[in-house]
Amino acid sequence: MPNPPTGGQFINRELGQIEFNRRVLAQADNKDNPLLERLKFLCIVSSNLDEFFEVRVAGLKEQITLDTHGFGPDGMLPLQVFKLVSEQAHSLVARQYQVLNQEVLPGLANEGIRFLRRAAWNDAQREWIKTFFFRELMPVLTPIGLDISHPFPRVLNKSLNFAVELEGKDAFGRSSGTAIVQAPRVLPRVILLPGEISTSEYNFVFLSSILHAHVGELFSGMSVLGCYQFRATRNSDLFVDEEEVKNLRVALQGELPQRHFGNAVRLEVADNCPQHMADFLLEQLGLSRDDFYQVEGPVNLVRLMQVPDRIERPNLKYPPFIPGLPLTLQKKKAVDIFQIIRKNDVLLHHPYQSFQPVIHFIQQASTDPDVVAIKQTVYRTGTDSLVMTALIAAASSGKEVTVVVELLARFDEEANINWASRLEEVGAHVVYGVVGHKTHAKMAMVVRREDGKLRRYVHVSTGNYHPSTARFYTDFGLFTCNEEVCADVNEVFMQLTGLGKAGKLKHLWQSPFSFHSQMLIAIDKEAQNARAGKPARIIAKMNALLEPEIIKALYAASAAGVKIDLIVRGVCALRPGITGLSENIRVRSIIGRFLEHTRIFYFRSGGAHAMYLSSADWMDRNFFRRIEICFPVLDTRLKKRVLVEGLNTYLRDNTQAWEMDSNGNYRLRSARASKKFCAQETLLAELAVARQPEI
Repeated sequence: MPNPPTGGQFINRELGQIEFNRRVLAQADNKDNPLLERLKFLCIVSSNLDEFFEVRVAGLKEQITLDTHGFGPDGMLPLQVFKLVSEQAHSLVARQYQVLNQEVLPGLANEGIRFLRRAAWNDAQREWIKTFFFRELMPVLTPIGLDISHPFPRVLNKSLNFAVELEGKDAFGRSSGTAIVQAPRVLPRVILLPGEISTSEYNFVFLSSILHAHVGELFSGMSVLGCYQFRATRNSDLFVDEEEVKNLRVALQGELPQRHFGNAVRLEVADNCPQHMADFLLEQLGLSRDDFYQVEGPVNLVRLMQVPDRIERPNLKYPPFIPGLPLTLQKKKAVDIFQIIRKNDVLLHHPYQSFQPVIHFIQQASTDPDVVAIKQTVYRTGTDSLVMTALIAAASSGKEVTVVVELLARFDEEANINWASRLEEVGAHVVYGVVGHKTHAKMAMVVRREDGKLRRYVHVSTGNYHPSTARFYTDFGLFTCNEEVCADVNEVFMQLTGLGKAGKLKHLWQSPFSFHSQMLIAIDKEAQNARAGKPARIIAKMNALLEPEIIKALYAASAAGVKIDLIVRGVCALRPGITGLSENIRVRSIIGRFLEHTRIFYFRSGGAHAMYLSSADWMDRNFFRRIEICFPVLDTRLKKRVLVEGLNTYLRDNTQAWEMDSNGNYRLRSARASKKFCAQETLLAELAVARQPEI
């Protein structure tokens, strides 16, 4: 076995993701947040952990199975990482349920919102629940008694299941001691009791409690000794060999159903599950004690996300807001978006400002007789999208519509396949990008005939064309008709739909060709300026920082004297504050009401103040295995807006900012009550409610 590298300069990715979820969990533990929002943060932690196990832990377990001896940049072997991940994940989950049971649920109960256990049901509630069971549950449940002709079922990924211990013989004389009951996914996991039988304003009952109470009805003539809820998480990576398949969409459609039945990577059970049943389930799923999570409460907190929407208690939620608009888009009732873009570039800062202009841009293009062509990339757009509906309408009316659909957008594959089919049905040109490279760039281009010539308009963004996520993801979107920028965007579209060598771009940096190298050049220029005694500065904001060469370049710039501020929401493999290596680098993470999603890269650049936006993080996949664009903000006034709104405001935050130390630990910045400053609340007040920027 080779000796491990030092790994001292890099923090492990998987451990960094767990640390990120600790910061999210802290929002649930924060008494300053409204109670129902605290419940949502608990659900978000569970959702994040689901994907973490489905992808990252599944990948670790595959490496261990293959006996991979390769060390990561952090200097650890896969087995070492897995052991640490298991230890930290167990600690995180234990704290999560502690917050649920000791903070959130009691707090909600004090507000008249109660989740009733079976022992607390009164006679009227018990009778209603019994009727509900026979009417809504019994007809769709399929108990499976385990024997030689009924082996342990391959339970669906993340489904709610029950292991039932039985005594006695059935109608055929069988005496199997165990049965498995899967709760159909169409059934709600939390049921709201009618007001006339509620003992408080809102009484909820868990589906698991109802099934526990009446599970004996599924096994007539037999005695139920125990009923234990459990949930298996499976490897959810899709195995499609893009080099071999002839039709990616057809191959993907065939592979999607298998996502529910990948190898198990985690077992969750409730606290009443005895040791012998836990051992039985682990054996059936091929798992070890490291993969076992016993929790005090429901095994799937994600399904509690629906609860706040069913409760009319504004005082227990974040205050609602109406996204604002730049003044240039407010002046007329019927806004001609193309006329406005011809006058000035337009910058939108979501969710503080509305996503509606983006929808309007595509809708107006779809009906404008002077528009001859529309091109757009689609990564995540949702199952009910006004943007996609407008593209379908445009193609139906005879316009040239080209849509680059990324079929391998994880967990959105099915929705994207459906949109691709609908677009093709109306004559749109649908392409699936480049084999081996996900199309992650966010761009739309409209070609319009004006005064006998064709003019191009583009929208480029850090976020998806998804109106729902635009309500709680922070992103920048830019409209421009700058001829050189539009020519660059057109060149990228030509690469995606056709064949040939990559042309040189004037303004855009593009993965997998120039983005990485240009970023290294920009960082090095700041280092050169610092060594020459000139002012040098780098501020970057992103979701994740992992790529080793970029980290090394930042270390070199720090050593040269460049002041560097990194705002990294999630995983950061760079170690800040190490003397002689990174003493000039500060790293912070902002966790709050909105999901920080913007990627912003600022370089002082000798006084030119270069400002770039992108949908790409500083990760290997974004630089080398995806089609990404990094686009400049050229308008001086808009550049200042991005600097102030996207960077400096976040550097001032002392209520939701977590500062990272050299060991990868985070500490929440604190301030006196009179000096508190929250970036997200400030931007809400300035952009969504009060004064709007002129441009």
